[in-house]
Amino acid sequence: MSDPLDLAGLRARLAAVAGLDAAALDAEEIGVLGRKQGALTARLKALPSLPVEQRREAGASLNALKLEFEAAFAERRTALAGASRAAARDAVDPTMPPRRDWVGSRHPVTEVTAEIVEIFRGLGFSVALGPEVEDEELNFLALNFPPDHPAMDMHDTLYLDPEGSAPGAGGRLLLRTHTSPVQIRVMREGPPPYRVVIPGTVYRNDAFDPSHAPAFAQIEGLAIDRGITFVDLKATLTHFAERFLGPDTRVRFRPSFFPFTEPSAEMDVGCLLCGGSGCGACKGTGWMEILGCGMVHEQVLRNVDLDPEEWTGWAFGMGPQRIAMLRYGLPDIRLLYGGDMRFLSQFGGLAG
Repeated sequence: MSDPLDLAGLRARLAAVAGLDAAALDAEEIGVLGRKQGALTARLKALPSLPVEQRREAGASLNALKLEFEAAFAERRTALAGASRAAARDAVDPTMPPRRDWVGSRHPVTEVTAEIVEIFRGLGFSVALGPEVEDEELNFLALNFPPDHPAMDMHDTLYLDPEGSAPGAGGRLLLRTHTSPVQIRVMREGPPPYRVVIPGTVYRNDAFDPSHAPAFAQIEGLAIDRGITFVDLKATLTHFAERFLGPDTRVRFRPSFFPFTEPSAEMDVGCLLCGGSGCGACKGTGWMEILGCGMVHEQVLRNVDLDPEEWTGWAFGMGPQRIAMLRYGLPDIRLLYGGDMRFLSQFGGLAG
């Protein structure tokens, strides 16, 4: 008996479905059941051309085959998915130790800043904060910088309106170069006494190299009251160094110059890396500078309407990045900015 619809050929293709891979399975499904060119679909469309006596039997056979093909394709897909999952399980080595999740911790500079703040809190200081965008009057002039000071040049300071187009009488807007403008803000808020510590981010037009960065943390302190002398400054900062670096820390003060303090000094500590014997980090001197300080300049007091005959005070400023470099023996400040988990995992809380 002739087979005008080639049902035998379709059944042969049905039997072969069980051996197809994923790509061949997709192609075969389209080749058999596709709406436009599917082999079985074409035979269903050809039914009206058959003699009436063959039409009913052929239609029943084709519809039964269609259901068998659909079931075969679904079964093969399930089998392939199961094989894929099994292969993935086999690829896992259950004898390998798992890697623990990373647990976050505070950045070493944040940790150093918080520790410095807490030491000064214990001495009766409060925390003061201020904006990172300032004007020339608060950032320079009120702090006794002369109008032609080099720090006010564009190659040192990042100005937001170099042509002075910003409104207000305070001069050009800039990204603050130190946290000292907060000292002026504190002193203008009300009468002394003041004892504040001022952490924050500052900006300078510096290249990014092993010891400099265009944006970095700074922390300052200010104390204003009646009868404050340089002895109070030295005693307070020596106490800080011994608390932060250890009770055996050696301290010295060297004369220096800052427009906003007079007299001014640099504070050094015995080199933490060589113990004072001299090394590359301390340039063979046995000492490392950690901060600048001094008695608040009389003109700065006058600029905030305080009588220097009645009030005196001192101030200091330091960079927590450099303090962190000293504490942890870091050769390059850029390590503190890179976000390298291998580096940061050494500073507590991070596990790899």
